[in-house]
Amino acid sequence: MTGEEALTLTDHLRELRSRLIFSLSATAIASVLAYAVIEPVFAAFARPLLDVLPPGTTFIFMSYPEAFFTYMKLSVACGIFLASPVILYHIWAFVAPGLYAHEQRVLLLLVFSSSVFFIAGGLFGYFVVFPAAFRFLAGYTGENLRLLPSVSDYVTLIIRLLLGFGFAFELPVALTLLGWMGLVDSRAMRRNRKYALLAAFFIGAILTPTPDILNQTLLALPVYLLYEVSILTVGIVGRRIQKNES
Repeated sequence: MTGEEALTLTDHLRELRSRLIFSLSATAIASVLAYAVIEPVFAAFARPLLDVLPPGTTFIFMSYPEAFFTYMKLSVACGIFLASPVILYHIWAFVAPGLYAHEQRVLLLLVFSSSVFFIAGGLFGYFVVFPAAFRFLAGYTGENLRLLPSVSDYVTLIIRLLLGFGFAFELPVALTLLGWMGLVDSRAMRRNRKYALLAAFFIGAILTPTPDILNQTLLALPVYLLYEVSILTVGIVGRRIQKNES
């Protein structure tokens, strides 16, 4: 390896470290801002469960530091969602210098879209899936069975679900990127619709906290619709690639 090549590798590693620091700093700042208003933030996250429980029900914690660390965990999760555009921008900025101009524009659009879909997935889980799922789970309470929700268990569950919904909604971005790389095409995706529908219900069964088919369908159908959207975007990208090659 020549001295110039070594310097180039060192420069890339230095840039990678710089962008990691920016991304972590953005997440830390967003987490601090979320922790500054953690009480109303927690109240908003607790609403889907408390709305289906008897009036006056509150969360409990079993150890002294549990509530503090739970609030910290929730603030970091909010920080990741809030800082996701910045994180994805720095990923794009690190990769973009090695791409052609038209490739940079496409990748920038993908990064913007991934931010939108990631946040949209979390919002979909909160406003659509959570109310139905927690209504089902709270339905087991009765005269001899009372729900005393643990704050740590509940926050861990909703963070896992929100991140899961966010990543599940990244499907169009991931498939479009694979299409741009030439690894998938729209014709093959059309032929595999039945497998995509099966995979959508499999994802719904994994991510939803309830075993009933209704809540699983609430997530499976949007995921499959996103697959159909991906067929269109992959087709558009494929036609653009053919046009550029010609």
